[in-house]
Amino acid sequence: MNIVAIWAAWAAMALSASHIQEPSIPPAPPERTVSLTVEVDQLRNSKGRVQFALYNRDGSIPDEHYERCCKRGTAPIVGGKATYTFTGLPPGRYAVNILHDENGNGKIDKGLLLPKEGIGFSNYSTIGLGNRPNFRKANFEVEQDLRIRVQVVYL
Repeated sequence: MNIVAIWAAWAAMALSASHIQEPSIPPAPPERTVSLTVEVDQLRNSKGRVQFALYNRDGSIPDEHYERCCKRGTAPIVGGKATYTFTGLPPGRYAVNILHDENGNGKIDKGLLLPKEGIGFSNYSTIGLGNRPNFRKANFEVEQDLRIRVQVVYL
């Protein structure tokens, strides 16, 4: 067989193979996601905004510079309250940290050692040296859309 015949045979095979239909594979179902709405009330004033940070692993909080959070957002303060919704979350365990960022600079302002602005963590009503925030205590299960309230603490 010469090279032209081999080429023609290969081309005929490739052309006939292109008309073969593969069985259709159904698309994978979209991954189920949930939303988490976080409410904060009893803010001492309506200055600035509230910053919300979401964490999903042990050892991630406290996180003063928000380097270990998986999502972050801010909300305006209206009537001493603020609300933010995290969307598109895979079901799992999460913890929330909030900051009443009164001067709007996006960071925790401190006096000597303690924050000058209000802070809060899920599952915490007080914060102190004997009650330091950690993921193990602050986390909770989110299996479906959920709404929680986080208490702000002014130290």
